[in-house]
Amino acid sequence: MGRSQESFNKKEVRSKKDKKRKEKAQKKEAKKDNPKSSSLEDMMAYVDENGMLTSTPPDPTKKTVVSAESITIGIPKRDDTLSDDPIRKGVVSFYNDAKGFGFIKDSESQESIFVHANNLLEAIKENNLVTFEIMMGPKGPAATQVKIIRN
Repeated sequence: MGRSQESFNKKEVRSKKDKKRKEKAQKKEAKKDNPKSSSLEDMMAYVDENGMLTSTPPDPTKKTVVSAESITIGIPKRDDTLSDDPIRKGVVSFYNDAKGFGFIKDSESQESIFVHANNLLEAIKENNLVTFEIMMGPKGPAATQVKIIRN
């Protein structure tokens, strides 16, 4: 006698497909029998004046009018006049003698400013209090005319 063409695995796969098909049909029938009002209004969400999501529409009496001219898009231009006095003070936060560069932390703006050995008037070390001028280098602000005030 010949063997059945259906193996156990094929029977298992077919039974799983049938089971899924029956479950899907049952869910479809349950939806038909119990029609929930899932209209667009039920799915709507609103944002209140505090930025929180709510299910109630906003109150039109709380509406504020904003003129388009008062809205600023972008970043305000930076004032290039750093200060009246071009000579700044700062502390050397890092300096590498071997490579000839470092950084000075500006005492006014707390900004880290690059310094190169070519722009030094005298030798500096870390934690020295220095005076310097700022000029724009190829990669941002750079300190020039660097001179020690206090070791």
